[in-house]
Amino acid sequence: MEEYIIKENIKLMCVRAESFPEGIMAAYQKLHVLLARANERKYLGISRPNENGEIIYKAAAEELEDGEAEKYGLESFIINKGTFISVLVTDFMKDATQIGQVFEKLLQQPNIDPQGYCLEMYINETDVRCMVGIKK
Repeated sequence: MEEYIIKENIKLMCVRAESFPEGIMAAYQKLHVLLARANERKYLGISRPNENGEIIYKAAAEELEDGEAEKYGLESFIINKGTFISVLVTDFMKDATQIGQVFEKLLQQPNIDPQGYCLEMYINETDVRCMVGIKK
């Protein structure tokens, strides 16, 4: 585990997965179909439990221009700059369950932000940085 700092807010547009974890891939596929310049964007996953304890997952892509979320009819979301505790997972597609296992460990840390969320930052086709915000 290591600290990871997001230095600037990241403005995103999101597609909510219809179910977790089964609906995650379909949510990303919808983003890729909708968005122009798909290969130029950062992709992230955002998740947190709702009031019933069910995990709400949002597949997200970085806005390249202001107003894109509205243009495409998508929910907007801002990742606030700050410090996160993180683990880099390499070659995650060999065993996608390792992402959940990493988040279980991250969520055990004593200084996580209780109002935060789990964040997946896709580095490339094979690697993902799993992060949870921490209180400094």
